[in-house]
Amino acid sequence: MFLAIMASIHEFRKLKVTAAQEDGLRQLVRRYEQLSENTLDTQQRVAADMAELRARTASIEQILRTVE
Repeated sequence: MFLAIMASIHEFRKLKVTAAQEDGLRQLVRRYEQLSENTLDTQQRVAADMAELRARTASIEQILRTVE
C-alpha cells in the first residue's frame, strides 16, 4: 500500500514537471514567433529604405552627369 502511494506521488510530480516544461516550451515558441515577425517587419522596412536610397542615388548621379 505504501509503495503504491509513493509511486502515485512520484508519477504526479513527474507530470507536474512535464507540464511545466511544456508550458516553458510554449512560451519560448511564442517568443520566437514574435521575434521572427518583428525581424521580418524590420527587414522589409530596411529593404524599402534601401530601394529609396538607390533611387535617390541614381537621381543624384544623373544630375551630376548633366552638370559635367
